[in-house]
Amino acid sequence: MTADKRIEEIIRAISAKDTNAADMYHALSGETRQKVLKTLSADGLKTLTKLIKENKKKRFAVANKRFLEIAAGDVTTPVYLIDETLIEENMRVLQYVKDRTGCKIFHALKSYASFATFPMMARYLDGTCASGLNEARLGYEEFKKEVHTFGAAYTDKEIAEILRCSNSIIFNSFYQLEQYGKAAWKSGVQIGLRVNPGYAEVTTDMYNPCSPNSRLGIIQEIFNKEFPKHKGIIDGLHFHAMCEQNSDVLERILKSFEKLYRPYIKGLKWVNFGGGHHITRDDYDIGLLIRLVNTFKKKYGVQVYLEPGEASVLNAGVLIASVLDIVQNEAEVAIIDASAETHMPDVLLMPYRPNIMESGQANEKKHTYIIAGPSCLAGDVVGDYSFDEPLKRGDKLVFTDMALYSIVKSTTFNGINLPDIAVVRDGGEVEVIKQFGYKEYRNRQS
Repeated sequence: MTADKRIEEIIRAISAKDTNAADMYHALSGETRQKVLKTLSADGLKTLTKLIKENKKKRFAVANKRFLEIAAGDVTTPVYLIDETLIEENMRVLQYVKDRTGCKIFHALKSYASFATFPMMARYLDGTCASGLNEARLGYEEFKKEVHTFGAAYTDKEIAEILRCSNSIIFNSFYQLEQYGKAAWKSGVQIGLRVNPGYAEVTTDMYNPCSPNSRLGIIQEIFNKEFPKHKGIIDGLHFHAMCEQNSDVLERILKSFEKLYRPYIKGLKWVNFGGGHHITRDDYDIGLLIRLVNTFKKKYGVQVYLEPGEASVLNAGVLIASVLDIVQNEAEVAIIDASAETHMPDVLLMPYRPNIMESGQANEKKHTYIIAGPSCLAGDVVGDYSFDEPLKRGDKLVFTDMALYSIVKSTTFNGINLPDIAVVRDGGEVEVIKQFGYKEYRNRQS
């Protein structure tokens, strides 16, 4: 079939609101996708966006049943189980944003760095963003595309290797720029500055880069004074002020950012909007994001970078654990072989209550339990959950949305083993890609 015929076919499918239109669109080459987008009316673009989101939602619903089926089988626990096909669904949404805007999207390694899925992700994204040497090297060696590195402060010991692995380096202060900017320029690495946009809506100070006394990002007063001295070597500006938020928050952040830094944007090569964009969440307003990016690019003549982390793997992985014992102390406490402290530390740090498939809130269902980990930490508790049937020793529990900020943060505190890492490949095959044991615990101690 010729390209023109394929375009006609997909236009008809979109007009008919055929759910197959999303798959048809993703199967096209980049050039042909652009032709489709140029052919569609504004209403047609809205319909395509809706079909892409609906198709993704349907695939995730099917995958949730697959997670339960795998957990019910002969699976060794604890195990982080990543579904590569779901990550690809997220990638397709991000690709669609790229198609509509021409922006570049990088995956933030701080949220997810399991490189077994990088070959697939690299087909869709432009590269990775790193927070230091190890992440920069991992992106360079395993993702094999662009690497953009931001560090709150770099060291003499690491800077040469960081520059070798990076396409751009972002400095957090003018002192750091003066220390290492010349070396970056000589290496052909683009240079950026992180600024404080002066506005955020992150409610937890722990995660708010714009909170009072934040060390992250140059404040306007200092930027206005120092930037003119260094303007000639600066390629871009970077801000990051979001956490698991929608595009309406970005709109308000952009207003503050532009108010503070508008005079300095024109003439730059790029502006990096940072991470925290929950682009692949079901209720995310993709249309607004597209309008914001396109308006900004047109106004200032710069490339726009986005660097989501969670959005890449949102809801694409689980942690499967087994009930080891059930003890009683005014309430029933189920001790599992996974730990909040060591395997899902954000549960205690945020704090938050992760979902367990087929469970309810405390007392919502007939049988309520406190779910707790095996460590000696008294507070190693995941939360209170209820179930239709009594829990039994050996039962499997499936914690959702565990691909992000769990594997990268897991520890061997108390000598507890790290969970296995397994990937569900296209076709349903489960591949165990990493198992841990005593060696990992021992090697971290000395």
